[in-house]
Amino acid sequence: MTPKNPPKAILFDIGGVCVVSPFQAILNYERENHIPVGWINFAIQKGPHDTGAWQLIERGEVELNDEWFEKFRAQLSVREHWVEFVERERAKGKGRELGIGEVGEAVPEVPGVDAKKLFWRMMRLSRTPDPHMYPALRRLRQHPTLILAALSNTIAYPPNIVDDTGAPFQKGLIHAPSPNPYANDSPDIADCFDVFISSAHVGLRKPDPRAYELAVRECDRVARAKGLPGIEAGDVLFLDDIGVNLKWARRSGLRTIKVELGRTGEAVRLLEVETGLRLSGEGEGGGGGGGGGKAKL
Repeated sequence: MTPKNPPKAILFDIGGVCVVSPFQAILNYERENHIPVGWINFAIQKGPHDTGAWQLIERGEVELNDEWFEKFRAQLSVREHWVEFVERERAKGKGRELGIGEVGEAVPEVPGVDAKKLFWRMMRLSRTPDPHMYPALRRLRQHPTLILAALSNTIAYPPNIVDDTGAPFQKGLIHAPSPNPYANDSPDIADCFDVFISSAHVGLRKPDPRAYELAVRECDRVARAKGLPGIEAGDVLFLDDIGVNLKWARRSGLRTIKVELGRTGEAVRLLEVETGLRLSGEGEGGGGGGGGGKAKL
C-alpha cells in the first residue's frame, strides 16, 4: 500500500541503526564486570554537553589519545552522577536487581571502568553491518528519487591509531565473506549515502538543532542538484536509536523512527510502512552505492 505522504529523504544514524550498536558492547561490558546496567550510558549522557570527554571527541574538538582516555574514565567516575543514577534506579524499584541497594541505604562506591578497553570494544563491534538495516539500505539505493543521508555522532581517528591490544585499528565495515551478497561492498559506509554528515568533522553533534538543520539543507541541495523537488524538514524521515536525538529531531520538524537495541528488524518494517517499499528479505549483491551529487561532511 502506497503511503499518502512518503518521505523524500531518509536520514540515518549509523551506530545502532546501520551497523551493530556500540551500546551492545557497553551492555556486554557492564554484565561482564558486574556494573549496574545503564550506568555507563547514563554517565556518558550526563556530559556535561560542553566539556564532557565524549561530547568533545564527537565534535572533533580534542584528539583521540591517552589524555582523552583518562578524561573519558573521569567522566564515567563522577560521584555526583553516580548518586543520581543510584537514586533514580532505586526509586524505580530496581536497586536490588542492579546490586545497588534499596532507598535509604548508603550509596556504594562508583564502579571502576577501563575506559580504553570499553571504547575499543565499542568501536570494533560497530564495524559490523546490521543484518536487517544494511540490506534495507542497499535496497533503498535502487530508488533514485529518494535522497539517502546519514547524520552520525562520530570520532575522527588519528593516522596509524592502535587499539587497546596494540593492533592497528581500521574503521571500515567488515563484510562477511561470500555467499554474503554484500561481501564485495565498499568498507566505507559513507558510500551508501548521497549525504554523509560526521559530527567530528562538522563540529556539530546530535541533539544540537543545528545538526538537523544542516542535514535538511544538504538533502535539499543534493535533491535539487539531481533535478528532484526541494526538501524541507517535514520531508525527511530520521532513524536513530537514542531518544533525545529523536526528540530534538521532531522539534526540528523531522519525522522519526526509534530503532530499539536488538530490534532493527522491527525498524525496517516501520520503514516499509513509511515508504511503501519492500525492504526486508535478501537484497541484491554488488558494490554498495554512491551516486551523483554526494556530499560528505
